[in-house]
Amino acid sequence: MSARDASEPSPFVVVSGLPRSGTSLMMQMLAAGGLAPLADGARPPDAWNPRGYLEWEPVKALAREPGAVEAARGHALKVISALLPALPREHRYRVVFMERDAREVAASQEAMLAAARASADGAAPGDVAPELLARHVARTRAWLAAQPHIATFGVTYRDAVDSPRETALRVRDFLGLALDAGRMAAAVDPALYRVRR
Repeated sequence: MSARDASEPSPFVVVSGLPRSGTSLMMQMLAAGGLAPLADGARPPDAWNPRGYLEWEPVKALAREPGAVEAARGHALKVISALLPALPREHRYRVVFMERDAREVAASQEAMLAAARASADGAAPGDVAPELLARHVARTRAWLAAQPHIATFGVTYRDAVDSPRETALRVRDFLGLALDAGRMAAAVDPALYRVRR
């Protein structure tokens, strides 16, 4: 990303990754550090994410309504990896990309889906293939690297949980914002890392 002209708006801050890769945790860290999330509460906290998902429903329609992204200026916006190409190209973005062992992601997604389907109709969940998840992440990282309007910083979920202070400092430096790294680190609860490999 080229140096920013003083008159040019600041980049949008985006948190991305696969579902169950730690995107909610990073949103919670940024919120604690002083960067308010753009969230509408449509998806409330639950047993899988007791501190909240911090999502914004209109992000799913950005391909049809790209102007809606303006609401995210000055906020942190969660965009799952599959929806990143919908971000309007006329803006610049700083993306904190969460990565997690694909086997952990698959196991966490399967457990969540099983609980949801059991409560709905008793149907058995399908398997989530770690290999497919890993390939999707690799393709997404390659796509991100090729986008001149996007700067990306990768964070592993394990590092965020096991080394929250160091992770907070690195994210703060990448974003170039005056965030409180101590509060960011304090937002991490290691007990919520429930699927480890």
